[in-house]
Amino acid sequence: MAESVVTENGEGGDATRRDFIHIAAGAAAVGAAGMMAWPLINSMNPAADTLALASIEFDMTKVQEGQQIVIKWQGKPVFVRYRTPAEIQAARADDRAGLPDPQADADRVKEGHQQYLVLIGNCTHLGCIPTFGTGDFGGWFCPCHGSHYDTSGRIRKGPAPLNLVVPEYEFLSDTRIKIG
Repeated sequence: MAESVVTENGEGGDATRRDFIHIAAGAAAVGAAGMMAWPLINSMNPAADTLALASIEFDMTKVQEGQQIVIKWQGKPVFVRYRTPAEIQAARADDRAGLPDPQADADRVKEGHQQYLVLIGNCTHLGCIPTFGTGDFGGWFCPCHGSHYDTSGRIRKGPAPLNLVVPEYEFLSDTRIKIG
């Protein structure tokens, strides 16, 4: 039979070993709980690829008159169009047309930069990507369900309920914009 050693305070050596085992088991349990909780907590952080694209800058000299460039921002296509004077005139003339989502052309562009139109390139019906120049109104056409947009990105015909979205953007200079 094992002998129990009595210490000065009257407790046996088994009690101190038992305390050590309880403390070690508790520490292991806390460590295991932390390891299980870490993936859950880490998944709540924003993805690194979206943080890098919270805002982007774009050089407008890459776009020639009558041309459209598509850039990617926050995983979405953004249309940057350098409108011709005829497109601007058509958009302004359509301000008085019966629009499903009424909005003046001047409200969709920045003052002094009316030739540049910046839009998120997703149809407001189901998120398809419309093509330019194939619609009935000289603007964009969504081939998936037949929505037609004018040269200002306003819905004119089809199932889309809203105009193409104008993202938050600002001109940093005459040739650079910051989206986001």
